[in-house]
Amino acid sequence: MAARRMVGRAIRGHWTSARGMTVVGLGYCTPYLGLFRDEGDRTLAFMPARQGVIHWPTARPGRSALVEDDMLPLADAAIDRLLIVHALEVADDVQSLLREAWRVLAAGGRVLAVVPNRRGLWAQRDTTPFGQGRPYSSRQLTELMRQSSFTPVAWSQALWMPPIRKSLVLRSAGAWERFGSALSLPFAGVHLVEATKQVYRPIPARRPRAIEIFNPVLQPNPAARTALREGASDPAASTSG
Repeated sequence: MAARRMVGRAIRGHWTSARGMTVVGLGYCTPYLGLFRDEGDRTLAFMPARQGVIHWPTARPGRSALVEDDMLPLADAAIDRLLIVHALEVADDVQSLLREAWRVLAAGGRVLAVVPNRRGLWAQRDTTPFGQGRPYSSRQLTELMRQSSFTPVAWSQALWMPPIRKSLVLRSAGAWERFGSALSLPFAGVHLVEATKQVYRPIPARRPRAIEIFNPVLQPNPAARTALREGASDPAASTSG
């Protein structure tokens, strides 16, 4: 619960309001989508098939669906905000997931990804929510976003508290967050990267094809060559005219 609260606070720091927007969560985002459910125009939870799906929100009409993370059931440019939690680190094809994210985001849309920090304590413990899959460094995330036609615009971190279920640690979670953030300590549990959609995607350069160049060998017409020899050997031809 403390970890959820710290991550939720960091997410809210990036998106202070989603009023009138369509917000979609991809992965296991339901603990955080409640931040935007009552202010967004529409809020949906998409859960990849490998993770399974749960009903969300509880005791209300369902807004969750089981999906393939590289084939989202949305039209092009259909959403304003995409929150990705517990998805990038376990995806079979991260590039395909992000290409699909680019497709469904509207022009000026933003994606916010929450991923395990490879230097953090939470990624080292299999029993934690962020101890599964592939953790990332901030440099790797930046490169990944740029390769997928997104421009990173904001960074933050969360979960400096150690992954220990002790009452003393849990009660001091806020102090851990303030201390780690103030000193920019490198062992936060998660990275948060916010990126905008590049409207004009770069066209990859095509590999140049080898062009076979022919050097033709010119040969005279045999009949013309015979006539030329006969003309040269005929004295009359040389004195005529």
